[in-house]
Amino acid sequence: MDIIFYHPFFDAQDWLAGMEKRLPQAKVREWRRGDKRPADYALVWRPPHEMLANRCDLKGVFALGAGVDAILEQERQHPGTLPAGVPLMRLEDSGMAQQMQEYALACVLRYFRRFDEYQVQQQQQRWLPLVPHQQNDFTIGILGAGVLGKSVAQKLVEFGFNVRCWSRSAKQISGVQSFVGQAQQEAFLTGTRLLINLLPNTPETLGLLNQRLFAHLAPGAYLLNLARGAHLVENDLLQALEQGQMAAATLDVFANEPLPPTHPLWRHPRVTITPHIAAITLPEQAMDQIAANIVALETGQSPTGVVDIQRGY
Repeated sequence: MDIIFYHPFFDAQDWLAGMEKRLPQAKVREWRRGDKRPADYALVWRPPHEMLANRCDLKGVFALGAGVDAILEQERQHPGTLPAGVPLMRLEDSGMAQQMQEYALACVLRYFRRFDEYQVQQQQQRWLPLVPHQQNDFTIGILGAGVLGKSVAQKLVEFGFNVRCWSRSAKQISGVQSFVGQAQQEAFLTGTRLLINLLPNTPETLGLLNQRLFAHLAPGAYLLNLARGAHLVENDLLQALEQGQMAAATLDVFANEPLPPTHPLWRHPRVTITPHIAAITLPEQAMDQIAANIVALETGQSPTGVVDIQRGY
């Protein structure tokens, strides 16, 4: 069994040794330009077109992350990047769900307890207790009810918050109000005080976080964008913040990363920025999942995390 690996900044040697430890029968190599040798499986992140194109010998392609938008965009721009009929699989959880829970909960509690406003008051040397938010008036809406969205929703329910989710297809999450499809999107947004975006990045979700959407939220709402920068129309957010429709935003992802030093989001007093770290790939857990999926494919069983190319996730 031959496995090829490509990641623009991960330490390849750690992954080669880790996969060989889990699959002793495999020969694992780092792919380099010009390498046309046969391979059964490919582990990739933003692979060059030539790495996968015309590799009809592949049995599976594994994306080294929860999102597959980058490789699907390459396929749209350069048809044939993904070999026809070869399953594409993404990481499901592999340690990312807990990280996303931690990040989302920290942000929610910061806004709910108004710590962001107290920080501003500290800088102004002002001693002024603020009227606290109440849970019955602090509805949290989550866009996306996949593995990460479901995990975040369940954690927030544990803390007693009123949580609702919106997704393309029906999902049942204990203690969470479910909204499905375009027809129910406005009802989902109405009354939502804090919005968390965990949607996959697809052509249908491009620019979804815009002025029209913000206008349906409760006045003075908060935004957490933890999915992809392409979801957010940045100028619309800045305008909504200036108008008071949005109270504040925490952004972990951006259309251009790293965020350019001159971008106005850096300087906005009501915007918190982190450098795409909400939930990172944990190599050990990721390799465990990939190895298990390879064993499943080799033994005729069904792997997990198979991507529906048409849907984009």
